Parts: sequence; structure tokens; C-alpha cells
Amino acid sequence: MSESMKDYEAELEASFKKVEEGDILTGTVISVNEEEIIVDLKYYAEGIIPVADYSREPGFQVKEEVHAGDEVSATVVKRDDGHGNILLSRVEANDVLAWDKLNALKESGEILDVTVKGIVKGGVVAYVEGVRGFIPASRLSLEYVEDLESYLNRPIQVKVLEVDKDKKRLILSAREILREKAQEERKKKVSNVQIGLVTEGTVESLQNYGAFVNLGNGLSGLVHVSQISEKRIKTPSQVLAVGDKVKVKIIGVKEGKISLSMKALADVAAKEIEEEAYEIPKSNEEATTSLASLFANIKLN
Repeated sequence: MSESMKDYEAELEASFKKVEEGDILTGTVISVNEEEIIVDLKYYAEGIIPVADYSREPGFQVKEEVHAGDEVSATVVKRDDGHGNILLSRVEANDVLAWDKLNALKESGEILDVTVKGIVKGGVVAYVEGVRGFIPASRLSLEYVEDLESYLNRPIQVKVLEVDKDKKRLILSAREILREKAQEERKKKVSNVQIGLVTEGTVESLQNYGAFVNLGNGLSGLVHVSQISEKRIKTPSQVLAVGDKVKVKIIGVKEGKISLSMKALADVAAKEIEEEAYEIPKSNEEATTSLASLFANIKLN
């Protein structure tokens, strides 16, 4: 038997299957207009989904979001809408199916493209799988966002952070994605840093074990307390304060971290002075004078 005959028989068998209200059927969108979506269910009748029953998303533009050929799952509301079609509701099917999909998205950590559809107290609203999701202001950016209005109708990337079907609670976050991108960018910048380079930076924080110095261009490094001064100090605050401009030498780059030294610059300066003091005179006259001065106070027997 040819494949086409097998396919035909499968479709014929499906067409005789009894459809009950509450069943979830999957079909292919045939056409879309401003009032309804027509779906091919491989059944004796076509499925009709009113636009109001397709999505709860505010400002939903059916002709922009739904196209012929799209696959859609919907719940049977009526077996006959009065015109020989099966009346369907995608939002009802979503209430059943979407939460399983959301849990799967949370587990996979998949990055999702969403659009901010509303501003609420403490955050914004976006929709995933037709479910209303909340993005706290603290998770919109790497820093707390006060001007939430600037995010309205703005496309952003998020991950599913929390899913609770019973409480109809969906929490989304953009911060993890932004942090990962920032870390990747920092790694690229750090990989181009040259050991031995002397540069200037600003002390941005002090810890008991050392000082963090902002080098600019999104980079910072640590000057360990042992590398701050030639003199032994207990804490960096003895000689440094936040905001101080300091010259540092890059002495190490490991696992994306930059090690700096202020002491190394002092050691270099001291070495240069020492070398200058013991520099060999260039002329014979200078050599004679130098040698004479060396033997001036020495008594010979």
C-alpha cells in the first residue's frame, strides 16, 4: 500500500472519531481574519477559534501573530457552532498545556523573546505561551530600573525563573541573560590584557585583603594588600581611599581575573635609581674622577 493511501486511511479514521466538548485538538491554521481563525483538524468539520479566544495578551494583533500553516492546539467548546463547524478556544487549551511547556522552558533555561505589554507596581508584564508573566524591576537589568515606562512595548530577552500553576504565577527574568553576556564580553576584554602593562585606575572598593581598581572599559582588577606598598600594612585603608587615582602594573591574568600591583612600580623606580647611581661613566676623565673619589679616603701602607 502506498504512503498516500496510508495517510488517507489515517485521516479517514480520524474523521470518524467522536469529538467531545473539553477535548484538546491540534490542527493547522487555514486562514485568518479580524474575527476568527479557521483551523484544519483533519476531521469532518473545520475548527473555528474566535480571536477573543485565541489570546489574552493585551493589544494582540491576530494578523501579525497568526499565519496560515501555523500549528495550534485548542479546546473544543462546542461540537457545532450552528454553522457545521467545531467551536474552539486556544486560551482554554493554554490553561492546560501552557504550564507544562513553561515548566519545560524553566528546566531548559531557554532564552525567550518577549515584548513588554504592561507596567505594574514593582515591574512589568510580558506573555509567554499566552500566560501573563511578571518581570520584577530588579530583574529587568543588571541595575535596578526606576523608569519602567521606558520598557513599554519594548522587546527583551528573558528566561523563566519561577512557575506555579496552582497560583497562576509566572516570574520571568532578563538579568541572568544580561549577566552572562557581560561576563562573556569581560572575558574577551581580559584575554586582550597584556601582563606587564602599566596603567592608571580608580580605587572602587576596599577589602581587608586588597583594593579593587577600576581600569576603565568595563575592567577592574585586584591589588592584593601585599602588593600595595613596600611597607607592610594591615589593611588597604591605611594608605588608600575609594576614589583615589593610582598607577598600577598588571602582573597576572587568570580565570578572567586581573591581578595588579602598585608595589612593582615602586620596585622598578628604585631599581632605575640604583642603576643610575652605579652607571659606568662614559668618558675617561669622568672615570678618573670617579676612581679618584673612591680612593680618596683609603690609606695605603
